[in-house]
Amino acid sequence: MKRHWQKKPLLIRQAVPGVTSPVSRAELFALAEQDDVESRVIVRHPPVAAGRSRKAAAADAGWSLRRGPVKRRSLPPLSQPGWTVLVQGLDLHVPAAHELLQRFRFVPDARLDDLMISFATDTGGVGPHYDSYDVFLLQVSGRRRWRIAPLTDRRLQPDVPLKILSHFEPEQEWVLEPGDMLYLPPGWAHDGIAEGDDCMTCSVGFRVPEETGLTRELLLRWADELCAPDEPRLYQDPRQEATATPARIPEGLQGFASRAIERLLREPHGLMSALGEVLTEPKPQVWFDAGAPLPPACGVRLDARTRMMYDERCVYANGESWRTAGKDARVLRELADQRRLSAQTVASASDELQDLLNQWAEDGWLHPAP
Repeated sequence: MKRHWQKKPLLIRQAVPGVTSPVSRAELFALAEQDDVESRVIVRHPPVAAGRSRKAAAADAGWSLRRGPVKRRSLPPLSQPGWTVLVQGLDLHVPAAHELLQRFRFVPDARLDDLMISFATDTGGVGPHYDSYDVFLLQVSGRRRWRIAPLTDRRLQPDVPLKILSHFEPEQEWVLEPGDMLYLPPGWAHDGIAEGDDCMTCSVGFRVPEETGLTRELLLRWADELCAPDEPRLYQDPRQEATATPARIPEGLQGFASRAIERLLREPHGLMSALGEVLTEPKPQVWFDAGAPLPPACGVRLDARTRMMYDERCVYANGESWRTAGKDARVLRELADQRRLSAQTVASASDELQDLLNQWAEDGWLHPAP
């Protein structure tokens, strides 16, 4: 984090020794068929011909993109080179992928996004591109050649369904084998090409809030929570004179609106609560299956889809917030950090906290654990 995070790339040989793919190829193709799974199929046209260099073929490549769900029978044959299947949010659907993603929680959960996996036949890839977020590229099966360079030219190829750089001149390249991992900060151009069949790469991506979008979300969330006071402040203008320009907005009304916003911003707790709720809001394609109250004498574990965070005043989960203090706050913070609680901790919790945990269990946000 001190030397490389958002500063410079890092290649780590055998970062995860003995790693295996969280899913088999058949399981990945089955996931790509599901409506609740975000998937894509990318095909390079034409594939690299025999006797032709990969660099020359890449320069002339055409591309096609198809978004899922995608039926297995509609995928190109495995013998055809140059195509890729990508599944986003694998951690939401596969326990092994969720466990793999937990290894990267040395970065705050507010920044951690998801784990994507890509399968590619020989020469498959998505073309030279750059990301606006940090990424860890972990090879879990087969081999992939990565070429990287600082981004100096953001121009993209025209009339292509992918954001592929028009001018990419790599400065470094490596072949990654299972267990090897490459970290790239935002804005580094990179191109990964499968070498041989059955190439599978896990990509750990991070959330990058954009100022304007985050401001819009916060204001909308904050506005939803506003309640009119018992004695509402009403605009008054006892000194308003008769006017010959009735369409002009009075300066007094402009000042009234400005002071209302300033008064709101002097109460930061509402803003912080809105931020916590926004950061834990589930993704649009996520929903929870209803559960049941917790059985006696059990621990709990958070569902893989549950996003839970906290600050000094509140605990947040799946877009909602709770004001906490004392022992209950410590227990809920432990649940957020460890994503599980022991049976002893649950048994010693207050009645109010046990009621909350039971409610979360019925909502499918957490589950009994040994």
